[in-house]
Parts: sequence; structure tokens; C-alpha cells
Amino acid sequence: MKRLFQLLLAAIGILGVVVVAAVVYVTTFLDPEDLKPHLVEMVREHSGLELELAGPLNWSFYPRVGVSIADVKGHLPEQDGESPLLAFDRAEVSLSFATLLRGEVAIEGVTLDGVQLYLERNEAGQGNWEPLLERLESEGDAAQASPAPASAGVNLIGDSNLSVALNVASVKVRNGEVVFRDLGSQSEWLLESFSFTGTNVNPRSDFPLQASFQLAHYGALDWRELERAPALTSEISLDTRARLALAERRYALEGFTLDTATRREGADRDQTATLSGERLVLDLVERKLELVAGQLDSPLQHPALGEEAVPLELDFALDADLADQSARLRDMVLSGPDGLRATGNLELSSLDRAPSYRGELDVEPMSLRPWLERFGHAPMTADAEALSDVALSSPVEGDSSRLALTELDLALDGSTFSGSLDAGLDGRRIGISLQGDSLDLDAYLPPRTAESEDSASRGIVGIERAHAQEDEASLVPAEWLAAVDLDGELTLEHLRFLGLDFTRVELALAGGEGRQRLERFASRFYDGRLSATGELDLTREPIHWQLSPTLSDVSLEPLYRAWQRDDGPAPLRGRLTTEGRLTASGNTMPVLRRHLNGELSARLDEGAISDVNVSRELCTVAAMLEGEEMTRDWGEDTRFDRAALSVTISDGVARSDDIELTLPGIAVNGEGELDLVTERFDLRADTRFVDTADAACRVNPRLERVPLPVRCSGDYTGDSSEWCRFDREAFQETLTTLLREEAGRRAGEAIEERLGGELDERIGEEAGKELRDALRGLFD
Repeated sequence: MKRLFQLLLAAIGILGVVVVAAVVYVTTFLDPEDLKPHLVEMVREHSGLELELAGPLNWSFYPRVGVSIADVKGHLPEQDGESPLLAFDRAEVSLSFATLLRGEVAIEGVTLDGVQLYLERNEAGQGNWEPLLERLESEGDAAQASPAPASAGVNLIGDSNLSVALNVASVKVRNGEVVFRDLGSQSEWLLESFSFTGTNVNPRSDFPLQASFQLAHYGALDWRELERAPALTSEISLDTRARLALAERRYALEGFTLDTATRREGADRDQTATLSGERLVLDLVERKLELVAGQLDSPLQHPALGEEAVPLELDFALDADLADQSARLRDMVLSGPDGLRATGNLELSSLDRAPSYRGELDVEPMSLRPWLERFGHAPMTADAEALSDVALSSPVEGDSSRLALTELDLALDGSTFSGSLDAGLDGRRIGISLQGDSLDLDAYLPPRTAESEDSASRGIVGIERAHAQEDEASLVPAEWLAAVDLDGELTLEHLRFLGLDFTRVELALAGGEGRQRLERFASRFYDGRLSATGELDLTREPIHWQLSPTLSDVSLEPLYRAWQRDDGPAPLRGRLTTEGRLTASGNTMPVLRRHLNGELSARLDEGAISDVNVSRELCTVAAMLEGEEMTRDWGEDTRFDRAALSVTISDGVARSDDIELTLPGIAVNGEGELDLVTERFDLRADTRFVDTADAACRVNPRLERVPLPVRCSGDYTGDSSEWCRFDREAFQETLTTLLREEAGRRAGEAIEERLGGELDERIGEEAGKELRDALRGLFD
């Protein structure tokens, strides 16, 4: 044992002498600076890159064998005088001493400090790195033409028996920086503080890898001179196991996790995201990229959410063709709270020029209410369950500025729609075409209060209800509408709005450059038809409205019952026909009423006034004046043949001087005005007997000359029972005039009777008749 121990000590001593001798020989007779020309030539031959080795090339022997070099810059031949394409402050390679003794070169460590990469793309879209990549690819193709055995080492030392075992115990990159300048878009990306760590790096098995860096984007190339802040910054880190098949040019990440924290300019906090996956494979020979079982976790952050973020998760798989610049996202599943689950797939193309996409999207039934509440946009709806059941399905396509749902199937609270949607992502273009079965729009409007219900039931139909919900808020988003291009069509079998039912509804909207048009609104409406056209001019200040409505043969009784929600008899029945042209300016209800102008004409056929018979009342009065009694049976309603009027509206005041109502044997004529600003009205009407074949009653011809005046005035929000009254002053004035005429007539008859005979005797019968006619004309 003693001799064995002595032999071992001797071997160690001899080995130490050999190592010391080798170190002395290398440091004495070999100058590292002599290797620089060979390194420059080797890099030029294989890559076309011109190296500038400004720093020293040093050997190191303790604690490990290695070589280091400092201050290295690499230029392409055409880059003379410009920033170097590649540079680093210091590079060091250390070797395993034990493996050297066995005739192998095992790289124990590689360290790069201060790596800098400068990339620039010109206005034509060509990058300064492209010549280098082309040269490296041609070198790779030449190497593949004469492959070496997989087990063979890589001989880096001429004809010696030493070979390199590609198993690097440690690879470190510190303080790296990459600059990418795009002269076409006048923008710059800056990657800083890049660090990379890998252990047991070899091409035959997975090895742990960690990397991190900071990324910033600037919207101008002169940001350094102007000291501008970046438009976007992001902290990015990667943790994975990597496999580098260098010969096959195939690289894979197994079980990777990529964490990001991104902040946009003006934001008060970071948007975080985590991308993970089972496997990510990059094949540079086939030029394919594949991601298996990818998952993106990105909490949704928004100022309206405060400190609370909404968790969102996207599962997907990715296949990309780098040669064709296309990709396919498969098995996409987006999930989140409150029942959010959307599935689909996307195919992306032209990724290097103008990215576009197409695919399928399905959103499972969910409630929108909690999402709207999160962002402070939850509407006060009459139906508390409105927007609680929403689902859609459609093919989807678009690009970086556009989204289109080409065959949309939409379910909304029991209603179904189909059609298409095409919208600009900047909100300045909307194209929509939908066909639906039914829509209860009242369910999505604010609930009616008891006060508005009561006042609406007392007021003029349609006016008080709108007034009860009035506020000073803008009616339309004028700034957005002024900039948007709109093209919309909607058809519905049934629409409920303000308690009214519309069937076979057709709606068409179009506009742009500050003008939005209602090109068509048409509907079946209570046994008749309703139609309208209009325009909203947002190029004027204040904005200008124009509307041309038309009603044809609309039945008033069911319309009244629907509006008032009352099954009792309507106060007025008949078939209404009206048309007109209205203009207004402003963006609030008070201003619109004050600036309303236009003309309307209306006609009511086959009409009746319920629960009052005007003919009976007037005929009874006539009989009493004649000292007679009425024996006829009368109906409870006043039926009339026709009612008509025309209205002129000026600055919110509606006036009519040709109100006409024709009953059998009775005519009603009137005039009046309605002030929409002060909410007061004044109506004056005269009722007369007329001699017609279908007169309700026969009266003394003298009564046909007596108008019965009625006056209605007041506030249309007040009690309707106080509106109308018999106009005694007008009636007294009329009677005074008639009595004066009657007295004159009777005086004329008396004079004629007393003087008639004498005149005949004195001047003759013919001359007397002429004089009597003259006297009669004087008194009449």
C-alpha cells in the first residue's frame, strides 16, 4: 500500500510539472495577439463580417484554462463609418482542464458582457442584417451538403487529435442591448438590460434557461435629443428548458413561462401578462413555428376598475409558417368571470406587411350586466334582467384597423338576429345589417316612475311622457357621430317601443363627413303604416335636425290604449293620416323644442268622439230655442265624417287657422296655437248648424247663423277637465250682432207695412217696390 501511495504521489508530481511546463511554454513562446488576424479572417470567411479587435486577447490558467477578449466590434463591409452591427465589451471562454488531458476540448463556461446589436430597416423595408443572414444560410447549406457523423466532435485545432465536446457547463450574457430603428415608420425599439443564463448547454438534451430584458418603444427617431418618454415600456422574463439541435437548426422550449409587465404612456400602472406553454418549437430548415398547449393569463386593468383587475385566460395552440408569413391559432378558449367563455380559431396572413385574419368566433350565453357594472356603464333598465342572456356566433375577419362578423347569429334576451357587422377598430366606421324576429326596446330604456306615469296619463298623448323623462344631457354623441361613417340596416318582425307595437319594421341609416341620414323607416302601425326620413347635420353649430314623418290610416283607438296602457274606450277614434316636414337645432330637449320649425297636415277619417254626442247636445239646444222637444234616440258617441287641420311651427310655437270638423248637419271651424316652450295652448272654435241631407236635426234657418263658440286653453301638463269652456263673451258679442240685425230687419218690415200702401198710391206699384227693396237692404 505504501509503494502504491508513493507511486500516486509521483504521478501527481509529474502531472504538475507537465502542466507548469505547458503554461510556461504557452505564456513564453505563444503571443495571443498573433491569433487576432486568424480570428478576423475566419469570421470574414464564414459570415462576411469585418471584426475590429480593439481590446487585448488574454490567456488564463487559474482557476481554469480560458481565453478572453475585450472591445470587439463587427461591421458589414458597406457599414463603414456607421454604428457597428454587433459589438461587445468582453467575451470569455473557459475550458475544462481534465478533459484537455484526455484529448477533448470541453467548454466549461462562456460569458459575454455588454453585447450590443444595432438593427436598422430603411424606407424600402430592407434591413442591415439581411446580408449577414444570407451569408450564414449559404454556409449552413454548404455544411449540410457534406455532413459529419453525429458522434464526431468538432475539430477546431487543425489536424490535432483534440476535439470539442459541445457541452457548455455555463453560458452567461449580461448587460445586453438591441436597437431596432425603422426609418419607414420613424420609430425605434430599444431592448436593454438583457441577461441570459443557461447551464449544461448541449445539442442532445434539454437544459435550463433563464432570460430577462427591458423593452421600450419610441414613436420618433429623435427621442434622445428631445428627451422624450417612451410610448410603451415592458419588463419581460423567460424561464424554460431549451433544446438546441444546431445541426438540424431546430430549437425548442419545453415547459416555458414568459412574464411581462407593460405600461403605456400616461398609464398609472402596469398591465401584466403571463404566457406559458407545453412546448415551443422553431424549425429554421422548414421555417415553421409551433406552440403546443399555450396559455395566456392577462388580468384586465382599466381606470374604471380601480385597483381590482379582472382575470382573463386564453388557451390556444399556434402553427406559424415563417416563409409564408402566416399563422394559425387553434383551439382558442377565452374564459373569465361571470360566465365568460368564447371559443374559436384564427388564420393570420401577411404578418410581415399588412397583417390580416379570418376565422370563427363563438361566445357562449352569458350576462353582460356585471361587465357593464365594472366599467360604470350599467344601464338603468325597465327590465332588471335585460342584457343577462347574450350569445353570438360568426365567422370573423379583419386586419389591424377593421373587424368584421360576416355571418353573425346573435341571441339577446330571447330575441334572435342574423346578419353582419363590419366596424373600424378606431370607432370611426360602422356597417351593420341585421334581421331579427322581435325586440322589446322598452326593456332596455330607463324605468318609468310613478310620477311620470300619472303626468303622462293626464297630458297630451306623446308629449308629456317625453317631457317627464327630459334632462339636460345630450341626446346624441355629436363629436363621435360627426366623425363616423355609418351604414346600417335593420329589419324586424316585431318591435316594441314606448309601449307601442311596430311590425315588419325596416330601418336604414347612412352617413359620413358630418351628416347622418335616416334613409328609411317603414313599419306596419296599428292597422296602418308609419314611415319617415330625416337627416342629422353635425357640421353646423348647433347641430341641425330634419325629419319628415308620414302616418297612413292609423287606427287611433288601439294606438291610444297601447300608449296609455288602458283598456277603456279611447276619447277619440278614427283613422289618422298625417305628413309633414320638421326641422330643429340643438342637442337637448329644451333647446330642440325652442328651435322647432316646420309644417304638418293631418286628417282623421271615420272618426268619433267617445262618451259625448255633440249633435244631440246642439240639437237639444236648438229645439229648446224653438219651444220644441227632441224625441229622437241618440247614440253615446259623436261620429264625424272628417276632421282636418294644417299646422305651422315656428320657434317652438305651433299654429293652425284651419281646424275643421264635419258632423252630419254641424260644422266646427277653429284656430289655435301650442307653445312647446311654455307648455301652454289656446284653441278657439265655432260650431254651426248647416243644412245638409244627413243633418242630425232640422233647425230654424236663423239658428244656422248663430255660431256656438268654444275656447280651450291652459297648460297641457295640467288637468284636462279644466281646459275647455263655453266662450260666453264671444257668444254674447255674436248674439248682440244678430239681435241688432234682427231689430233692423223687423224695423224695416214695420216701415214697409206702414208706408207700403201709401207709396204705391202716390208713386206707383213698381216704384214703391224698388224703394222697399232699398230700405230692406239698409236694415239688413
